[in-house]
Amino acid sequence: METYLEFEKPIQHLAEQIAKLKEVAQQSDVDVKATLSDLERKMQETRRTIYANLTPWERVQVSRHPDRPYTLKYVDAVSGGTFIELHGDRTVKDDKAMVGGFGSIDGRTVMFIGQQKGINTKMRQYRNFGMPNPEGYRKALRLMKLAEKFNKPVVTFIDTPGAFPGLEAEERGQGEAIARNLFEMMQLRVPVICVIIGEGASGGALGIGIGDKVLMLENTWYSVISPESCSSILWRSWDFKEQAAKALKLTATDMLANKLIDGIIPEPIGGAHTDASAACTLVKAELLKHLSKLVKTDPDKLVDRRVRKFCDMGVVLHAKPVKR
Repeated sequence: METYLEFEKPIQHLAEQIAKLKEVAQQSDVDVKATLSDLERKMQETRRTIYANLTPWERVQVSRHPDRPYTLKYVDAVSGGTFIELHGDRTVKDDKAMVGGFGSIDGRTVMFIGQQKGINTKMRQYRNFGMPNPEGYRKALRLMKLAEKFNKPVVTFIDTPGAFPGLEAEERGQGEAIARNLFEMMQLRVPVICVIIGEGASGGALGIGIGDKVLMLENTWYSVISPESCSSILWRSWDFKEQAAKALKLTATDMLANKLIDGIIPEPIGGAHTDASAACTLVKAELLKHLSKLVKTDPDKLVDRRVRKFCDMGVVLHAKPVKR
């Protein structure tokens, strides 16, 4: 059964009408083709209108849609089933919230890494709701170094509400693990492409988010804090999450305008959850476009550009005061 968000009620109403009409057609000889065609066209137009005018908070809701494709869905589709998962950080354990391994895109071997949330309640618990522990980030780094050793590009898929905030995670060095990844990813001598496919929250996202190209799907968000947490800190209540989402400038459009990402990948009308296959095709095309250029770049230039790119973020130049 399809899940509808609060602002999608007009779409849901039309979908229910279409379902009832189809049921009538099956149970009788009434010709409903013309009416059905009109309703389906109206639903598409309604969906297009709604999704062309989403607020930042509504985009946050879409990014969390339970039917939205997750990392392994994209990896499987992009690699054509060639993906071989690799496990463990060789120190503590295998973190199920972080997945990674080799696969190929149109014959080119790539190291895929990403957070995996889980497709149902049981799997979400198994995957810790996509919140990696320190060993998850250390596994990701181990795989990146393996890719560098064999001169293979790295593609990361980001979709996390944040790194796991539990006491045991802090005891095992959550902050150090993420900081180490930032340091090491900056110096990787192979192409790195990062794609935000859902939620991109805080250091949990940034821990696999340093790349030559950082891309966001149309209905995703990327920020130092979630709207709810921001609202609870500033207003002592979650009731102001919509205002927080707007103030945080966390949408793909805002991030591109502020030069914090390199591009936006369009989604099917109605979001990636309405047509996962089409969403995967769009992501694959974008990856191929950037990989074809990056693999030809000298490793030294690759690292130098990456360092300069991130060092330039947030830099504000002030004019020197005029002496009188």
